Amino acid sequence: MQRNATVTVMKPPAPDLRIKVATETWEFEQIHQLNYRTFVEEIPQHAPNPEGRLVDRFHPENKYVIALHGRSLVGMVALRAQRPFSLDSKVPNLDAHLPAGRKPIEARLLAVVPEFRKTAVFVQLFESVVRQCLDDGFDLAVLSGTTRQLKLYRHLGCVAFGPLVGTAGAQYQPMYLTCEDFGRTAEKSAAFRDVLAKSRGAERALNLLPGPVITAPEVDAAFTAPAISHRGPAFLDQLAAVRAGLCALTGAREVQVLPGSGTLGNAVVAQQLALRETTGLILSNGEFGERLAAEARRAGLRFDWLRLRWGDTLDLEQVKTFAARVPRGGWIWCVHHETSTGVLNPLDALKALATDHGLHLCADCISSIGALPVDLRGVHLATGASGKGLGAYPGLALVFHDYKPRPEPERISGYLDLGHWAAYDSSPHTHSSNLVAALATAVGLATPARMDRIRENARWLRAELHARGFTLLAPDHAACPAMITFSLPDGQNAAQLGEELEQRGFALSFRSSHLLARNWIQISLLGDPPRAGLARLLHTLRLVLAPASGRTVSPVHTS
Repeated sequence: MQRNATVTVMKPPAPDLRIKVATETWEFEQIHQLNYRTFVEEIPQHAPNPEGRLVDRFHPENKYVIALHGRSLVGMVALRAQRPFSLDSKVPNLDAHLPAGRKPIEARLLAVVPEFRKTAVFVQLFESVVRQCLDDGFDLAVLSGTTRQLKLYRHLGCVAFGPLVGTAGAQYQPMYLTCEDFGRTAEKSAAFRDVLAKSRGAERALNLLPGPVITAPEVDAAFTAPAISHRGPAFLDQLAAVRAGLCALTGAREVQVLPGSGTLGNAVVAQQLALRETTGLILSNGEFGERLAAEARRAGLRFDWLRLRWGDTLDLEQVKTFAARVPRGGWIWCVHHETSTGVLNPLDALKALATDHGLHLCADCISSIGALPVDLRGVHLATGASGKGLGAYPGLALVFHDYKPRPEPERISGYLDLGHWAAYDSSPHTHSSNLVAALATAVGLATPARMDRIRENARWLRAELHARGFTLLAPDHAACPAMITFSLPDGQNAAQLGEELEQRGFALSFRSSHLLARNWIQISLLGDPPRAGLARLLHTLRLVLAPASGRTVSPVHTS
């Protein structure tokens, strides 16, 4: 099998080439016409007819992946999952020739118009077929390759089996293609690699970052609406509505919306704590807990610090011991979802503990609000952000509070003074109506169904990663469903893996200094990525890591 064979140098297609699944009536009509030109006029497989069109006998069951140049069809492949396949009638006991444990689909009617046969259309169609198969839960394609192009089929990674089928002048070789073989052979060929890099560069990578996150089309539309004055009644009404929506979502008494990042929100909390003549306790078990301690030092706060190893879970008995040292009226400040490790700290238990000790609980909920249920009743101060789990654009800080703060112009600068913002209903200074409109829409989309979907996808993904031998930082019983941090075996580099996955169409988090220092990489579900995309990621991880590790990796099971 000539998997390293050279292939005709391919010119890149015209800029307006588009690969898609056929949906329009005019697309299907051109499919019938190309089917006729290819399998009647060029390859004499069917008898001519005066209409000049050939409707495939499985047309109602076919899904067509097509290449369009403007409004002209220049290439196509038909996918059909229903058994029996056409090859079942030609190859006795077809399944005996196929790798065991796979879910096959049949690919048929591959055709490219002559003037595009030495362009990248052929390769891009094949890659799109692989992606479509993964989206639909299939991991093996069965096909009949024309004997006129066997060299190219083999170069793609197709494995031949059984005798030739068809008739004289229209003979075909039964073959199968796995996504791993396609990926390996594509990587070995400079021509294929260049084409795939260009086609992937034009696509939007699957966003698995903790921020910015995937945004819904409704959020995008709200953001791109014309800007309006932050002093006008329309904007003020919208700002009031989004604040009410955030309180309804979290059970908080009140919230202020400030232009800035979540870090600004934590600086505002630190300034409020500095007004209290008491000491406090900071709990940390990761990067963002340590950032709270740094913010507290900047604000001149006096505090004890229960500093755990990154990835450890909180021992509530140990927290009680530390809390007992803080005078009543003091405070506890912690991160709810420790994004660096994926550990979810027990907010409800900490609320009860703080109440028992007469302390005010403050929480950084920047990476939890919107992605999972968060109950802020009984929380003194909490922070959020417009991006992250809420699924809007970054740029707005949220500070929740269970009391009415007073302006402190003599002690706190205006931008950090929560009372100043509260006195003006969150609009003492310039706001972006676009950011607020996007946030308002995202809050409406932060439904229990979305949170359930994130939780179920995380449960499935964690199980798949465990089965493949990955080491996940957060233990299952304390893991936030919205973030999976994992380390790599010795000798494998997380940054290199992240860059490789980025080239293959997946944007993961690995560039933060705290991740680089520990050789960690993260998959974020904060933006509610689709299950099919996560399945494609697992297939790609198997392809990228299996050759380096020498491990046998089991196929992905989707549900």
